[in-house]
Amino acid sequence: MTAAQSPARYHLAQANVAYALAPHNDPLLADFMARLDELNLLAEQSPGFVWRYLTDSRDPQQREFDDPLVLFNMSVWESIDELHRYTYRTAHAQVYADRKRWFTGDHKVIGGHALALWWIPAGTLPTSNEAKERLELITARGPSERAFTFKQRFPPPRMLEPSA
Repeated sequence: MTAAQSPARYHLAQANVAYALAPHNDPLLADFMARLDELNLLAEQSPGFVWRYLTDSRDPQQREFDDPLVLFNMSVWESIDELHRYTYRTAHAQVYADRKRWFTGDHKVIGGHALALWWIPAGTLPTSNEAKERLELITARGPSERAFTFKQRFPPPRMLEPSA
């Protein structure tokens, strides 16, 4: 197989938002906030982890959304399977299972879909604006090759053959 015929190398970008039931410093969120650094470190040490958007939703100067109750997370992984393993097969899974203690399950509150996955060329990084666009896209049109979910996955794009 020649380089032109082989698939391009892509990584998986993910963005998710959650709408907190209270401000980050409220005792209601104390258990979640106490685990946030642990979960970020766990992600960074997990197989397939590439990059994490460094923001701190607790800092009012680093807000991706105007509403301070919206928490934003974005990262890049080598594959969808490695992100899935981190999400559902590590200590993150218990925090995810307990999410209703800290966050509303009503995605309409945050304007639609809470998670978007998409492929990016390896070596590039997504922006928070791109993540917002992908979240809006999956909300408006449902899962597609441009924004999808764990349940409805799309493979990475393939390199186009050079034109003759």
